[in-house]
Amino acid sequence: MEVIVIGAGAVGMLVASFLSKIHNVTLVTRRPEQAEAFNREGLKRINLDGTIEHSMVRGLTELPSIQEDTMIIVAVKYGQLKTIYPQLSLLPENTPLLFLQNGLAHFDEVLSLSHKNIAFGSCQFGAQKQDDYTVIHRGFGALKIAIERGNKELYTVLKAEDESDFQLEFAPNAEQMLFEKALLNCFVNPLTALLKVKNGYLIQHQTTLHLLEQLFVELKSAFPEEMDKFNFEDVISLCEKTASNTSSMLADVLNDRQTEIDTIALAMIKKAHKRGKYLPTLSTLYYLIKATEEKRVEKM
Repeated sequence: MEVIVIGAGAVGMLVASFLSKIHNVTLVTRRPEQAEAFNREGLKRINLDGTIEHSMVRGLTELPSIQEDTMIIVAVKYGQLKTIYPQLSLLPENTPLLFLQNGLAHFDEVLSLSHKNIAFGSCQFGAQKQDDYTVIHRGFGALKIAIERGNKELYTVLKAEDESDFQLEFAPNAEQMLFEKALLNCFVNPLTALLKVKNGYLIQHQTTLHLLEQLFVELKSAFPEEMDKFNFEDVISLCEKTASNTSSMLADVLNDRQTEIDTIALAMIKKAHKRGKYLPTLSTLYYLIKATEEKRVEKM
């Protein structure tokens, strides 16, 4: 099967690396230098156990012509999606699309596309881009996929029978899956980005632990049914399992990129407001992140 991954950041590179073992994979990146690196060096993955695997991928800066039996995986961040939608709208309507973005804001936007097969993914693993052709697998976890429109069988071909480090799981409801991931992101991403610390720091100090507890109480009050199966111990467990990880929002801050705070925190704040609920702690964290982004823009 032909798989085209749009977006050669950490997530796009890691997914492409695993899929390239059983599919022909093309990585579409904005920078010619990175495309040339893929074509020259291949794609290198540093595994959880420190071993290294190389795979051959094709690097391009533009979408190639789409043949039958081709899947498109969109792995750019939410802020770049608006430049991708027009390109996707020109593709054949039967081309399967899989979107791998954090947050909630893209859900309704994507469904305005006319394509017959649309799925959303939630990455439970950790990934870190080391250089233009090297990605580090930072944390074990599945790629959850929920089919919002079309044929599930088209997406089962992504599963590798013998790949224990890249598990594929199917979720029954795309919007609920994205909501649950956004909830967890609300605990880790803003605080780690503001404090410039790894995930484990948040449960190692009383002040940050208190903030996590505050967030949990607020979100539980606003979304009692959705958070019915969540306990505060789940938040602790998340920080423990990803203790050495650099959150995606912290990576954005460290690299002077726009964060995904709008599609994660602001989307959650808006959903709470529709229910007559206010999230003061999350709102404060949201505005602090926005203030750091404005400061970054002023320096440019």
